[in-house]
Amino acid sequence: MAIEDVKNSAGDSAAAPQVIEPVDPPSSRFLYVDISAMRAKQLRRGALPRLSTETQQPLKAERIAMEEVRKGLVTYDLPAFKPRAFTD
Repeated sequence: MAIEDVKNSAGDSAAAPQVIEPVDPPSSRFLYVDISAMRAKQLRRGALPRLSTETQQPLKAERIAMEEVRKGLVTYDLPAFKPRAFTD
């Protein structure tokens, strides 16, 4: 599983920021927690939050990540399912 970060490929501040289209929320709780944890790790390492600053108080990276995933601001892809062959 990978989370794609929105990056400015031009590298200059004059370029317009990319618009993120909201995606559907994860289909399971485990997937929601896994994606949120990966995003929180990115935030702790210096990634900028994708939420607008609505509150004055600082929030933990985990709370910000969970809200971003809930609102569909974090994109993710899942690996293809490969069923295992059972041998007797």
